[in-house]
Amino acid sequence: MKNRLSKLRNRLLDKPYRYILIVVPIILFIVFLIPMKDAKINPDLMRYTPQDTESKLNIEKMDSIFGKYDPVIVVFSAKDVVNKDVLEKLERIHDSISNCNVFADVISVFDSKNIRSEEGFMLVDPAVRFIPETKEEIEEIRADIKSNDLAYKLLVSEDFKYTVMMLNPEDGFTDSEVIVRLEEIIIGVWGEDNYDITGMLYLRDEVQKKATRDLTVLMPIALLVMIIFLFISFREKRGVFLPMLVVIFSTGISMGLMPLLGYELSLIAVLVPILMISIANNYGVHIISKYQELNSVHPEYSMDKIVKETVSSLSKPILLTGLTTIAGVLGLIVHVMEPAVQMGVVCSIGIAFALFLSLYFLPAILIGMKKGKPQKSFNGQRTSPVDKILKFASSITINKSKSVILVFSAVFVFAAIGITRLEVSINNENLMPKSHSIRIATDVMDEFFGGTKTIAVMFEGDIKSPEVINDMDKLEQIVKEFPQTGNVNSLASILKIMSKALNDPDDPAYGKLPDTRDGIAQYIEFYNMSGDPEDFEKFVDFNFEKAILNIQFHAKNMKEFNQIAFAIHDFCKNSEHAKFESGISLVEKDMAISIVQGQVYSLILAFGAIIILLGIIFKSFKTGIIGCIPLFFTIVCNFGLMGWLGLRLDIATSLLSSVAIGIGVDYTIHLFWRIKSELELGKPLTEAIDICLRNTGRGITINAFSVMLGFSVLFLSGIILLKTFAFLIIFSLLLCLLCALILIPAILIRIKYKTN
Repeated sequence: MKNRLSKLRNRLLDKPYRYILIVVPIILFIVFLIPMKDAKINPDLMRYTPQDTESKLNIEKMDSIFGKYDPVIVVFSAKDVVNKDVLEKLERIHDSISNCNVFADVISVFDSKNIRSEEGFMLVDPAVRFIPETKEEIEEIRADIKSNDLAYKLLVSEDFKYTVMMLNPEDGFTDSEVIVRLEEIIIGVWGEDNYDITGMLYLRDEVQKKATRDLTVLMPIALLVMIIFLFISFREKRGVFLPMLVVIFSTGISMGLMPLLGYELSLIAVLVPILMISIANNYGVHIISKYQELNSVHPEYSMDKIVKETVSSLSKPILLTGLTTIAGVLGLIVHVMEPAVQMGVVCSIGIAFALFLSLYFLPAILIGMKKGKPQKSFNGQRTSPVDKILKFASSITINKSKSVILVFSAVFVFAAIGITRLEVSINNENLMPKSHSIRIATDVMDEFFGGTKTIAVMFEGDIKSPEVINDMDKLEQIVKEFPQTGNVNSLASILKIMSKALNDPDDPAYGKLPDTRDGIAQYIEFYNMSGDPEDFEKFVDFNFEKAILNIQFHAKNMKEFNQIAFAIHDFCKNSEHAKFESGISLVEKDMAISIVQGQVYSLILAFGAIIILLGIIFKSFKTGIIGCIPLFFTIVCNFGLMGWLGLRLDIATSLLSSVAIGIGVDYTIHLFWRIKSELELGKPLTEAIDICLRNTGRGITINAFSVMLGFSVLFLSGIILLKTFAFLIIFSLLLCLLCALILIPAILIRIKYKTN
């Protein structure tokens, strides 16, 4: 059977079949590129989790009653925001936004209300009633704001150095159109400095811009880096040209599949071309390395014989490494996040295509070329840096195997401790650098305005009844006990403010809720007489049957978030009137949970598949277990490093396990395959290891460093999590390489490994 397959492969490499093997992939590549013109980037992080999650369904319920609310928050800074010049500019910006058809409404000090008492009557004025001209008027405005619970620390900071505008865009405009128009208005009045923007809409727009830039810029850079490295490694044009053809074609297939399968390009999709560039060259690298080895060791061989013997000796290990890589990457199909599943699908198909290209397309071209000059690295005439690394690895493994195992064990224990410090990211603004406007605005909001995270609770019933209003107030008092709570607003809190305007400070009703339905209705009527009845639309529906309580807070980690979220959820479960909680913050929490679940599911599937495949490949369960040691060691060290460095698990780093397993297992398979072959030739174990490291180890090392270089271009990304992913995947691959070159051979020596 083996001979028949070998003969079939050799026949395919002869004319005229060879030309078919070259032309067909080219045609497929062109065909798959066509759908790319319809590809669209979807930057909406909220769509990464399933659409039927409770938090998303609750947002839809809330939006259906009170309208969609997707605010853009602008933070303005000045020495004193109640200065005449500052307020004049802010008023012009407020008026321009209010009159712009892109925005549905704007909340600022010129829109917020000041409920106050004057001569026994309740008056409702804007928070800033006039633009002050004198120092006395400035202090009057300052005093008004300080006494206004609806503006102080909500729209103006305690030190009066910051003020906030919150804008809700109209439907029908893209994120980019909203931000462009907003910045035109602000820059035209305020200038380009001393303001920052945050909000999910702005984050989506920034992600889309940076993801588009990364796709168009980083991919060519990755290819260029790979070309330079391959030329330095192989010192032959064919050593660059042929693996690069495999990379370009398989990457094109993967990217073309996304629109073809109806997938939108997500933030995670930026990783697809980088991943394919890094993986797809693996198999071609081993083909070129083996070709150079045979060309140097057997200069008498013809090109035909070299290529066919190269394919014959590597077809099985390359096929097996490809299958294990696919198995590792396919671990993503059980991930909870949809883009991760899509990445697993298209990359697996792309890797399968790269396998075909490496075993047939590349040899079909190579066999038609003239023989190159023998490489001196294989006949000992020249020692490259890679050869020196491999010589050192062989020496330390053979002579100090026990010490090697002890050192790796100590590192493993240290890393395992770090895992206990690992946290999940719940702050999507961390996608951007610390110097980015989103991060700056978010920090200001967290420090001076109560935070950027919000949860809204829906109350149902007779909203004017004391039972419902007291229920709202009870929840307000519960959440205010948490230090991370910033502001809580509802009809209940408005009624308390009104009671201060309607009653004297020594009156028992001062600052208290009315205890009858008529009293509540009367308060609302008093407000309508002086203020705008539409002001209540933010808190209650037209029939006063449904109302919202808004909670604004900040949370640095999942623990702080859950303290408030669990308290709110428990209240809603036990309340007759509080029906459900809603908010983008809860979707972020669900995403964090999905990240953890996806990590666990994909890890279990990938590890299980790899152990089974390695056991089948080498016909030994023991070999399968040993082969997974580098992967297990790498995963533990990777997450341990994240814990020690304070790097959080996010939508990108949750993909690390499957990607690292898929790529890293290749090194172990090639290592075992060569050692097994040398042992079957009667070589002692130490000699077999030395031969393996000096020859097969060269291809493994070149492969590993080329992959690392491929991922290194992500350091040029404008998105922080992609930079973090690059750092961690490079660290993971380096560990996989060290395990393959040093740890596994040391273990084999200690257990006196033998083939079956």
